[in-house]
Amino acid sequence: MTRGRGPDRDTILAASRGGVITARTLVALGVPESTVYHRCRDGGPWQRLAPGVVLLCTGQPTADQLVIAALLHGGEQAVLTGLEACRRHRIRRGPTAGGSLQLLVPHTRQVRNTWFLRVDRTRRLPHPVSRGGIPLAPVQRAVADAVRLLRSEREIAELVSDAVQQNLCTVAQLVTELDAGGQHGSATPRRVLRDVRDGIRSAAELDARRLWRRSGLPEPWWNAPVYDAAGRFLGIADAWWDDVALAWEINSYQWHLAPEDYAREQEKRARFTAVGAAVLPTLPTRLRRQPRDVLAELRSSYTAAAARPRPAVRADHPAAPTPSQQGGSTPVWLQ
Repeated sequence: MTRGRGPDRDTILAASRGGVITARTLVALGVPESTVYHRCRDGGPWQRLAPGVVLLCTGQPTADQLVIAALLHGGEQAVLTGLEACRRHRIRRGPTAGGSLQLLVPHTRQVRNTWFLRVDRTRRLPHPVSRGGIPLAPVQRAVADAVRLLRSEREIAELVSDAVQQNLCTVAQLVTELDAGGQHGSATPRRVLRDVRDGIRSAAELDARRLWRRSGLPEPWWNAPVYDAAGRFLGIADAWWDDVALAWEINSYQWHLAPEDYAREQEKRARFTAVGAAVLPTLPTRLRRQPRDVLAELRSSYTAAAARPRPAVRADHPAAPTPSQQGGSTPVWLQ
């Protein structure tokens, strides 16, 4: 800006957060309202991200700039939730936030949605967790808010199972959050949570469980630790039929982040085979593209395993018996 007409650029940038600033702050610095308006017009050097929120440059805003703009738009008590909060809690799997953010504000505030932001007014405003100066909803609230807006069971499974596997939250905490938030959008997440509670760790394993239900075979133990006769740990079977010592392995290179993870899976299968356990490997893509073929292979593998003497291996049941194994009814919170 010209000397005598207001603050210089460095002063304005220093008052911003990553180049994002409120119009009110600009005016307080001495920038006339009319100047703010004209600079945000098409072809101007600034742009309006939300009502009263300005980006001090042109071009596509970064993800961080959109988050800051959302928080400035939401006000002092605003808390970031949903998929973007999950990413900042280091949940790696599941869908990306894309261009849509979720924000929680007190129910007494009137804050409008914007082109990149969904604002949820709530009486249950959580105490935020700060990550890099950004107030985030606790993990269980962020995940619960995210899955209510998802329609894909597979995406929900990836998000929820990653949070649970990293010990960022428990299934019980997620159920509590869903209960506290009401029934809207919770039916599919509750179904997935039942699967995760029973040991499902990924969307591929969710597909496997759906396919197993059509097989007519007994229910396996999902993600069961397997040991040899001397008690040496061999690995975790994705699905394990203990009566016939059969492991169904779903993992593939696509489901591992590094080559060493894939190598460990291959070594595990070799250990299973070396002690006489039967192993059926299945590519995750085949569960959806060739379900009939996979079912035939699964039934044949079980029959062949049952026909041989059972090897001296044992496995631990990774979770309490499911309602179908107990012969009981489904708990109310999972219906």
